[in-house]
Amino acid sequence: MDWKRVCRLAEIPTGGTRDVAVDGGRALVCRVGESEVYAIENACTHDQGLLGAGLLYGHVIECPRHGAEFDVRSGAVLRLPAVVPLRTFPTRLSDGWVEIAEEVEPW
Repeated sequence: MDWKRVCRLAEIPTGGTRDVAVDGGRALVCRVGESEVYAIENACTHDQGLLGAGLLYGHVIECPRHGAEFDVRSGAVLRLPAVVPLRTFPTRLSDGWVEIAEEVEPW
């Protein structure tokens, strides 16, 4: 699997997010703990609102528009009005960088 560096870990505060480009689309990197990061699509599946403006608490991100909630580890819907899970991207940390797998199908 090939990996693409998308940002430095230090650029994301613990409990924060960062919007990044990946394979012709946008992803949201979520930093849950000191070295725990996940990447999800940066659009709510309910109405395509940007999740980067929402709150991240623990492993849950809340859409700022209508309150839908998703698990950033799996993309699973945790609260309506969304019913379709988010797309997730494999991530890893390497030499202080957040990397996302490049073999992700574009959407």
